[in-house]
Amino acid sequence: MAEIQHPYPRLPELSDDERIARAQAALETLRTRRSCRAFAATPVPRAIIEAAICAAGTAPNGANHQPWHFAVIGSPEKKRAIREAAEAEERRFYGADGDAPKAGTEWLGALAPLGTDDQKPFLETAPWLIVCFAQRKGGIAEDGQAQNYYVNESVGIACGMLIATLHEAGLATLTHTPSPMGFLRQICGRPEWEKPLMIIVVGHPAAGATVPDHALHKKPLEQITSWL
Repeated sequence: MAEIQHPYPRLPELSDDERIARAQAALETLRTRRSCRAFAATPVPRAIIEAAICAAGTAPNGANHQPWHFAVIGSPEKKRAIREAAEAEERRFYGADGDAPKAGTEWLGALAPLGTDDQKPFLETAPWLIVCFAQRKGGIAEDGQAQNYYVNESVGIACGMLIATLHEAGLATLTHTPSPMGFLRQICGRPEWEKPLMIIVVGHPAAGATVPDHALHKKPLEQITSWL
């Protein structure tokens, strides 16, 4: 039986100049996005998070299996558990317990201009943590049986759309990726076929929050494109 087909959604009828203007406006908005490492405890309405996750759920993905799950953490107890587990991994990463750091010298050197360390207070301070899981299996039914396809690519695109939507809503974000992240599956009560990919920290920036100069330098167009 042939699959039912629907008309392609109607796009706005714009001139080329109008399309260029819209693309430039989107660029100017996204240019102001910066990772934030100091959050205020100011509440953020759940409706904003729901809308952003729904936007993420429209991302292109392999076979339309939509291989993602977003565990949204607002509970202080859960946030504290995530912070404690994440900081334990970070201490090993940075060698803060007196042992040799798990990260190599080159990696630590690359992080040095950002000023990061094993302390992650934002995991408790920010009003919301969104733990993004990649579903290696499950299909539409999420039964853990059907194979999913292009999982990391699909979830990566969805996370980008999630971050862009939250930025459009006037919120600060941070992607946090402690390694390993298996503890997130346990804390969030997710099945073994789901792989935690990142934590997206969401909220308002704290008063006095700063951005390191290193983070302001972006590769120019001619460096990140090839026109063939």
